[in-house]
Amino acid sequence: MSDELDRRDAPDRRDELAERFARLGDRPAVIDKGRTHSYGDLARAIRTTADRLRERGVAPHEAVVLNADFSFGSIATLLALYLNRNVVVPLVAFTEGALRTVNDSCAPRHLVKVADDGSELVVEPMAAADPGTESGASTPEAYRPLVEAGAAGLVLLSSGSTGAPKAILHNLDTLVAEKAGSGDRVGSRTTNILMFLLFDHIGGINSLLGVFKVNGTAVLPARRTPEEICALIEEHGIRLLPTSPTFLNLILIGDYHRKHDLSSLRMISYGTEPMPEELLRRLHTALPRARLLQTFGTSETGISATTSESSESTYFRISDENVQYRIVDGELQLKSRTQFMGYLNYPDDSLTEDGWFRTGDLVEEKEDGFLKVKGRAKEVINVGGEKVLPLELESILLGSPLIDDCVVYGRPNSITGQSVCVDVKPSGPMTRAEARRHVREFLEGKVEPFKLPAKVNLVEELRMSERFKKQRIRA
Repeated sequence: MSDELDRRDAPDRRDELAERFARLGDRPAVIDKGRTHSYGDLARAIRTTADRLRERGVAPHEAVVLNADFSFGSIATLLALYLNRNVVVPLVAFTEGALRTVNDSCAPRHLVKVADDGSELVVEPMAAADPGTESGASTPEAYRPLVEAGAAGLVLLSSGSTGAPKAILHNLDTLVAEKAGSGDRVGSRTTNILMFLLFDHIGGINSLLGVFKVNGTAVLPARRTPEEICALIEEHGIRLLPTSPTFLNLILIGDYHRKHDLSSLRMISYGTEPMPEELLRRLHTALPRARLLQTFGTSETGISATTSESSESTYFRISDENVQYRIVDGELQLKSRTQFMGYLNYPDDSLTEDGWFRTGDLVEEKEDGFLKVKGRAKEVINVGGEKVLPLELESILLGSPLIDDCVVYGRPNSITGQSVCVDVKPSGPMTRAEARRHVREFLEGKVEPFKLPAKVNLVEELRMSERFKKQRIRA
């Protein structure tokens, strides 16, 4: 009986979101390739897409791969799948590793592709191995709690920088309830938020739900280049830009903050990787009207509400009533209401016995509760038993007028275990010998001798992920 009630009530709870959008009517919801779609348009597209999905045999609680980045059509399809109580697996890029993980771990039944404007919807069957399915059952065991709760699911893939991506299962109903809110905040002026983070990233999902929370407008980029992003900020009066430190530095290096009017920005939230103090200083000087906010979150626990000590400080406080934290042996551990349900293809050894998630981030805490991320535990360089944090060296080196950007990482060394290496993007002409000499001279007296790089490489561009994070783990 309880399951029947869940199945009957769950769609009603979901309908509230589409009904809210319908009530907002002509209020702009999405700007995609210069075209503005209203909340009324979005409500209609969600209903139409949900009907199309059912007509094409997409049943509730089946896993559906949604191959798309942000567009009006993909947003409507994501919410239609939510309405239909599906397990959504968003994939921006069909890489071999991602497809293998999805096929082996997520038991996908359908592949969905949608036109940017939502006018066309393609649904293809996916015949995949389903190791989690009991004989005679149609739903993997990992999804059964969602079925019993009458809820939709979301599977996000980790970056997979050190192996196969992890398939991270969330309760999508919980994420929507916590992050999209009731949408009671309706002012005369809408807040334009740029969807910089990817559609299949926890930050991208959080940004989208945050738009709905304030009944704002999601502005979608066609390309994530500094030129494109800054042009959109100027054109649409963007007030909030969620992005990464690495991308913000690209804006400064290319002088795009001077080529475009970015005065509308009221907040720049940065995350996905630690922020070097010197880069933050540069940003505060270049964009003094924008508040700079350190965000924090993981694919497993969701994005936490935070408060920065100031726009010039890399210290922040977790100010989210739905998130608890503790520090154990220098590592930040979290518990949240939006915590994941588990990995579909890995043991949950990132969870402690009492249910705390080990983030892998090394932090320090001040007496007033403000935290500072020092780096990732897996990126610490061990030089003969001495520990080197890449962020420390990068922040110092960015203070050099001859260096635009750099990335510090460790490489195996037969004598010391590891040695410190740095890739340098110079601000002007420089030979490798000049770069090596300058790096050592600039660091000497500022750090202990064992932290001095043994190898300095000159590069035209730094290696970074598709999520604009520096890549420090080298094969």
